[in-house]
Amino acid sequence: MNAILTFPRRLAAKIVGLAISLLVRFLTAVRPDWRGIEPVNRQRVYYANHVSNADMPMIWSVLPPNMRRTVRPVAAADYWLKNKLRAFVGPEVFNCVLVDRRPEARDAGENPMQAILDALDEGSSLIIFPEGNRNMTDDPLLPFKAGLYNMGTARPDVDLVPTWVANVTDIMPKGEVIPLPLICTVTFGAPIHVRDGEDKDAFLTRAAAALVDLAPKGERL
Repeated sequence: MNAILTFPRRLAAKIVGLAISLLVRFLTAVRPDWRGIEPVNRQRVYYANHVSNADMPMIWSVLPPNMRRTVRPVAAADYWLKNKLRAFVGPEVFNCVLVDRRPEARDAGENPMQAILDALDEGSSLIIFPEGNRNMTDDPLLPFKAGLYNMGTARPDVDLVPTWVANVTDIMPKGEVIPLPLICTVTFGAPIHVRDGEDKDAFLTRAAAALVDLAPKGERL
């Protein structure tokens, strides 16, 4: 009976996901640039710059459909569970791994990394934004949080792929809900891993540099 009841929601989620992908492509002509890797089904963590609410749909939409089914964005539970519409789109359409950013909302001793590691152990690839918050400064990136390093040390066989979303600040300025019709590029670089003996700060510096290296000349640099 539960399967019968949930089938319409799964079908609706699939239709909405396809509609979002087509809409993003139509409005932005977004295209992937597989500069450092090939678009193949290999477990990866795509870590990206974060300047707009459009970042995640841009990356998700340019992935081939056979890859998209196994790629889960890591997203803030307090944002995506705020109302019924978001609670449908985030968990059911994008299949987000939800992490609550508010320590007071987590159970005592709960590790916010556990849901991420569980998703990796299930074979999922992930989309993450290691800056944590949207970058509204003139710097190319905000300092990275420790999460990317923790993933790299806990699951060293998973590729960590720098992913630069270009022109997105013009497509979706802060406060806007309708994207502007401009061209966007999502560039995927060569994967990196935590090196033996590499500490957190050294790795995060190297990871950030690998990401900035993908930015088009003159973009927020």
